[in-house]
Amino acid sequence: MDKYNVSIKITRDMLEEAKKVAPSIRVNRTKASPYDAEVGVIGEFIFAEWFLQNWKLHDPYSIKGKVDFFDEIEIKTSAFPFSKNLNLLVREDYANTTKRRPKFYIQVIIDLPYAGGKIKTGLNCILAGFATHEEVEIAEKKDFGSKYGGKGGYRCKYIPIHALHPMNGFKKTYQDYAAEQTF
Repeated sequence: MDKYNVSIKITRDMLEEAKKVAPSIRVNRTKASPYDAEVGVIGEFIFAEWFLQNWKLHDPYSIKGKVDFFDEIEIKTSAFPFSKNLNLLVREDYANTTKRRPKFYIQVIIDLPYAGGKIKTGLNCILAGFATHEEVEIAEKKDFGSKYGGKGGYRCKYIPIHALHPMNGFKKTYQDYAAEQTF
């Protein structure tokens, strides 16, 4: 479990803000659950707390339809009991768009005590790892189905989280990448 030791707990303020923000940023597409937007905002807050040391520095209203952080970092969040057999999922239509091309994808797992469990204050969120856009682009595709059974109606590019780069190296990787962009 050493690779997955980057984690942050959901605070009451984070959860309340995510519930408030979710209706304003929800997008119209096939949804895996009615809580997708809330789960996504929580993942963004968790990443902001870790990366920026203050989740309140992230403004989810300003990024609707855009990449989550600095036009380069996209947060993918799942609410499920943690397992290293889970996957970073990027919808095929999203991965293939030319409008949004984040350099990095970060996988956050809201570690629920059981599948379908309720998201609440104090739950541990694991920053499970990251992949580059190029790695996602060549990843295999699969319809992972609906949480309610049957087909999901869309395919996702996927990378098993055990194959992601560990988060303890992300800050340096991002700094090196950002430094290269200034030349």
